[in-house]
Amino acid sequence: MDTRVIDSRLASGGTVTWRRRACDHCGRRFTTYERVEHQLPTIVKRDGKRQPFNRDKILRSLTIACSKRPVSADQLDAIAEAIEAELGLSGEKEIPSEVVGQRVMDSLKTLDEVAYVRFASVYKSFRDIDEFMREVGTLVRSRPEE
Repeated sequence: MDTRVIDSRLASGGTVTWRRRACDHCGRRFTTYERVEHQLPTIVKRDGKRQPFNRDKILRSLTIACSKRPVSADQLDAIAEAIEAELGLSGEKEIPSEVVGQRVMDSLKTLDEVAYVRFASVYKSFRDIDEFMREVGTLVRSRPEE
């Protein structure tokens, strides 16, 4: 319980405070992270169920979609953090899960197109290959000319 701060820095673009601490009793050192806790809205699922916002679910989905892609953990964390901050600042008490899913897809579309298609294929629950190909076609048409 008795610790002292050895070093303190801002991390994640100034939204997290990183602190290096030492236990006064045993001398062991450890790191803590402090982040502002926003009043986050409840997420309304497609079936009507309500659950609290869970940043880790977004991070897990992003990690799966970006598996074996040239995307860093910091980039994924930044996306999850940005979505969390946006929802926290929205002032809404409830937000449909579709809004969160769309925010994730929008972020992935600009980060990594393969990860976007992976996420979209699960999120949108395509019924057949034609729906999937239409989505890929939309993605290809929206790319800037190189």
